[in-house]
Amino acid sequence: MFACDIYNKEVSQKLDLKNYLCTHTKEKPLACYMCKKGFSRKSNLKKHFRTHMKEKPFACDICNKTFTRNSNLKTHLWMHSKEKPFTCDICKKGFSRKCYLISHIPTHTKEKTFSCNICNKAFAKNSHLKTHLRVHTKEKPFACDMCKKRFSQKSDLKVHFRTHTNEKPFACDICNKTFSQNSNLKTHLWTHTKEKPFFCDVCHKNFSHKSNLNKHFRTHTKEKPFSCDECGKRFSRKGNLVAHYRIHSNEKPFSCDVCKKDFSQKSHLDDHFRIHTNERPFSCNVCNKGFSQKSNLNAHLRLHTNVKFFSCDVCNKNFSHKSHLNVHLRTHTNEKPFICDVCNKSFSHKKHLKSHLRTHTKEKPYPCDVCNKMFSHKSNLKAHLLTHTLVKPYACDICCKAFISKMNLKRHLRTHTKEKPYECNICSKTFSHKCSLKTHLLRHTKGNPYACEICSKVFFYEDSFKSHLKIHMEDKPYVCEICNKDFSQQHNLKRHLRTHTKEKPHACDICYKLFSDGCSLKRHLRIHSKEKPYVCDICKKAFCQIETLKTHLRTHTKEKPYACHICSKTYCRQFSLKLHLRRHENQKS
Repeated sequence: MFACDIYNKEVSQKLDLKNYLCTHTKEKPLACYMCKKGFSRKSNLKKHFRTHMKEKPFACDICNKTFTRNSNLKTHLWMHSKEKPFTCDICKKGFSRKCYLISHIPTHTKEKTFSCNICNKAFAKNSHLKTHLRVHTKEKPFACDMCKKRFSQKSDLKVHFRTHTNEKPFACDICNKTFSQNSNLKTHLWTHTKEKPFFCDVCHKNFSHKSNLNKHFRTHTKEKPFSCDECGKRFSRKGNLVAHYRIHSNEKPFSCDVCKKDFSQKSHLDDHFRIHTNERPFSCNVCNKGFSQKSNLNAHLRLHTNVKFFSCDVCNKNFSHKSHLNVHLRTHTNEKPFICDVCNKSFSHKKHLKSHLRTHTKEKPYPCDVCNKMFSHKSNLKAHLLTHTLVKPYACDICCKAFISKMNLKRHLRTHTKEKPYECNICSKTFSHKCSLKTHLLRHTKGNPYACEICSKVFFYEDSFKSHLKIHMEDKPYVCEICNKDFSQQHNLKRHLRTHTKEKPHACDICYKLFSDGCSLKRHLRIHSKEKPYVCDICKKAFCQIETLKTHLRTHTKEKPYACHICSKTYCRQFSLKLHLRRHENQKS
């Protein structure tokens, strides 16, 4: 027999004594050659090595689940037997393993002997303190083999790994519903028993789970204990913080099976999926209107009660929804927190950024079922569909003229009210249309933000400038199949094709005149609105089109760029040159 000098423990073999002595010296002479982790015993090294080899030699006879260690299999078998032989003497709670009971006992004694040197938080077990310290050190030693995401706790890694394997080992005995976490199963069981033993001392609301009560209580205390390390934003729930982190990491682990769109939160995927199923589970008890989201129902209900809880401190305007107030406040602060990663343009609302991004991605996810035309926005599709039905649901109360869209009606009403809501922040001049204001701003900037070095044409937006540059490039990959004319951009080819098909899809809501492109329609609308945004700097005469202003400027500069190739006579207008050329033709005939 071989005896230990420290505790006099006897073992039968010298090798066993060597292994035992390592527990006193903390020596770990055996190292894993794959990850360099050290071990005091060869058996522990063998068990560890199975984690690299993915070897699981121990199988459950009941559910065929496999394990790397026999001890893990034994623990698992207690799930099937429901046997909990270790009972707490204080609360009589049963446990399947003795180590679980030992961990549970300090919850009664409240003894917390292990204290954090940084924040002074105390813990009942040293292992809990070690785990807690990772909050300060930002250490995440546990990595997922599939997606490389890292975790500070092994238990969190285990739970996360089930998102890849879709494993749900915890089953409800009543309805057989399965869960990936035991805590989720426990919470689910309350739905069967309807028991809500935890109640709030402030508002007396009942809860089925203590954790839900704790979360609810923060709505009274306004406590937000969970803080984002990157931007400092605070949250009352850990789940909200985890979801928020995905904004920084751009992680979107939840994917739609129908359209493959990805989401950062499962709740967002659930909301999105109702677009495909057209499911509207939330119904108004007043008018029976259905909604896909509960928040939309709550906002709708306030229309019936006419209650507006949220008031603006600046202008006293009331809102039925807090999110609407938050968006409105940005009109006072001029805050634009949502920034485009491509062109750095900022927006006051997230949905405006999403809409803007489609100008870069050229994404058009909304197709017309009648003519298959694609649209980047749902509102544009709705407006387009009315062109097939010829329905004009929006009528002017003053002149009874009807319009396809609400936006067109609003624009028309300004011809009656003479309202000009868009004001220049430099000279205070007002405009009835936003596009007119943008054009006007070019006068102050001298048109210099984006100037073409080849033809000196100026642009207000970088996208328009880049599109224009393609005109000068030799590469024109888009060719007309009818006349073989080539174009640098696809939209120019589409516009050109209408000269062959005589298609004019853009209609004026006032006089019903048709146009082949949107720009021509915009220019035409200024005839009705009497708007003349282009002003001559010399004589202050105003024009509704920039081309007319350019032609007018030649009366001051005496420039005559249009020359007759027969007699070399020059003209300031192309139209005058055409008239002149007819004289030569008449002379020939």
